[in-house]
Amino acid sequence: MALIYYEYPFTEGIRTMLRLERLFTRLAQLVPKDSATDHHYALATLFEIMDVTSRTDFRTDLLQELARQHELFEGYRGNPSISEGALNLAIDRISSAHRRLQATPAKPEQTLSSNEWLMSVRSRINIPGGTCEFDLPAYFAWQQEPANRRRHDLLRWVGVLDPLAEALEVNLGLLREAGVTQMVPFRSGLFQQNLTGSRPLLLARLQVDPTSHLIPEISGNRVLLAIRLTRADHEGKLRPMTDSIQLPLTLCA
Repeated sequence: MALIYYEYPFTEGIRTMLRLERLFTRLAQLVPKDSATDHHYALATLFEIMDVTSRTDFRTDLLQELARQHELFEGYRGNPSISEGALNLAIDRISSAHRRLQATPAKPEQTLSSNEWLMSVRSRINIPGGTCEFDLPAYFAWQQEPANRRRHDLLRWVGVLDPLAEALEVNLGLLREAGVTQMVPFRSGLFQQNLTGSRPLLLARLQVDPTSHLIPEISGNRVLLAIRLTRADHEGKLRPMTDSIQLPLTLCA
């Protein structure tokens, strides 16, 4: 059974990236399905992505983060412990994602906002039962279309955000790959670590065996990381774990 990763972001930018990654992952799972219900929730997820990206200048933040990664990897050139081929591959991935994202409009979600049909669905989809046939007959008719027709429409709308999703995947992937993993001790279910170093931490990743039923509560800031291990009782309430164990913790800067 695969380990579960619990991730904790140290900046608001990484927090937003993780949320969007989760939404894009859900969207990728829903679009290939055939049922109208799955495609309804694919649309709802698309609207969630639009909500997140419209609140901040996320595209600019992501471009800056890719530029930072590019500069970081260029600094590894000439290092005998790093494969030149692997380094070139990583830099090419960063450059490609940066070019594609830079070629998109400043607010890519605005392209979707100009679609009146989509916006009529968006205005009703969060109202309980608000997309019934007597509220949105055009949307109800779309749900009766064959699955491949609905999927074609979804892929067309999602495609507007593909460069954003690619840049997000590249940036978070490189950030995780660059992390340093160590076994850390939890004494009576608690772990604390003072954070030092020339580069501020961006992400902490704790690996947990799902058979242990452990649920970590993670908090942190630029100087301290604290983790408390808990387990849910029969009513779902989290109870502190008092055993002393070791778990793999990855810190990414």
